[in-house]
Amino acid sequence: MVKALFFGQSPIVAILWGLLLLTSLTALFLGFWELSFVAFSTFALAVTPVFLASRLQISLPVPFLVATTVFIFASVFMGEAFDFYERVWWWDVALHAASSVGFGLIGFLFVFMLFEGDRYAAPPFAMAFIAFCVGMTVGALWEVFEYLMDTWFGLNMQKSGLDDTMQDIMINGAGAALGSLAGYLYLRGRGDGVFSRLIDQFIDRNKQLYRKSKARLRKDTR
Repeated sequence: MVKALFFGQSPIVAILWGLLLLTSLTALFLGFWELSFVAFSTFALAVTPVFLASRLQISLPVPFLVATTVFIFASVFMGEAFDFYERVWWWDVALHAASSVGFGLIGFLFVFMLFEGDRYAAPPFAMAFIAFCVGMTVGALWEVFEYLMDTWFGLNMQKSGLDDTMQDIMINGAGAALGSLAGYLYLRGRGDGVFSRLIDQFIDRNKQLYRKSKARLRKDTR
C-alpha cells in the first residue's frame, strides 16, 4: 500500500512524505510522543488530497500537489515541531497569504466545475464572487482546524488567539480576492499569467468536469 501511495508522485512530494513517516516512526521508537504525533498528523493531512481526488476521480496537477504538501509540511510540522511560528515572525503570515490565493483558485475551479465549464452560464463577476466565498470558507475551516488542534492536543497554532485568528482571516480574504480575480480575468479572456496557466492545466487534466468549456473552445478554434 505504501509503495502504491508513493509511486508516481513528484520527487518533492515523495521526499516530504518519506521524511514525515521516518520522523514519526523514529520519534515513536525514541519515546518522543508529541513529535511522532505531529509528524504522522502532517503526513495524514498531506496524503488526504490524493485519496479524495482518487475517490472523486479528479486528477491533481503536480504543482497543486507540491504546493499542498509544502504548505501542510511548513504549517503543521515545521510550525509546531520546530516552533517556526515563534522563531520566524513572518512564517504564519507568509503561509496564510500563499494558501489563501490557492483557496481562491480552488474556489474558482469548483464553481467553474458546477457550470461544467460553461463561460456563459453565469456572469463572470458572479462566478468570481462565489469563488471568493468558497475561498473564504476554506480559510475559515482552517482556522477552526487550528483551534481544535490547540484545544484537543495542546498545540499553539493560533499563537495569540483572537488577534492571530482575525489577522489570518483578513489575509485569507485578500488572497481569496486575488485568486477569484484571476478566475474573473480567465473568464473574460484576459488572463495570461501563471494563475491562468494553472487553471488551464487543471482543466486539461479533468476534461470530464468541464465538457461545455472544451466543446466551446473547439468551436472557437474552427
